Amino acid sequence: MYKMNYRNSWKRIIDFFGALIMLLLLSPVLLMVIVLIRLKMGSPIFFTQDRLGYNGETFKIWKFRSMTNCIDENGALKDDEFRLTRFGKLLRDWSIDELPQLWNVVIGDMSLIGPRPFIAEYASRYTAEQMRRHEVRPGISGWAQITGRNSLSWNQKFTLDVWYVDHCSFMLDLKILLSTVPIVLNRAGVTADNHVTMPKWTGNDTPEKSTPSK
Repeated sequence: MYKMNYRNSWKRIIDFFGALIMLLLLSPVLLMVIVLIRLKMGSPIFFTQDRLGYNGETFKIWKFRSMTNCIDENGALKDDEFRLTRFGKLLRDWSIDELPQLWNVVIGDMSLIGPRPFIAEYASRYTAEQMRRHEVRPGISGWAQITGRNSLSWNQKFTLDVWYVDHCSFMLDLKILLSTVPIVLNRAGVTADNHVTMPKWTGNDTPEKSTPSK
């Protein structure tokens, strides 16, 4: 007789109903944020971007927009610190900009808990070991997020993500979920050192540098 296990079955069931309930409970907050973004920044309300997900497949992540589309004299997007609005910073500080990803969880692109999904262009830069982070669905929060979030280096994040893949369990996910709440409330690790967002990853053999991410 087939026996359901947590990682391959129960985790998805919990994700679906958990995210659906959270969307319903948070709907007044979501609607208020939509209105405020429209008033303060105009359209679009949401920011979407291709990210690498389960089994290395690409999906489109949803976030509330927190930046303007200001460009320089050459037509390129300005650095994040010039485009992040005051209201956008507030959304980021309290992780409110991540709430639309609950929809990504409902439709199966993401999990409530798992490695954060990185942009799709990083795919060709992973080592085989780093690629193992995609053996589970990416999450809204994860082991790296409660360990240091954006204060961690890229290599530290990869190490923690692969560790999570090897130790994924209901109790670990519950621990991460409960630990996420105080981290969000304390706004810990929201930004990397000397950056308003996480510097773009340029690969394993080159130094990290700050480039526009959104």
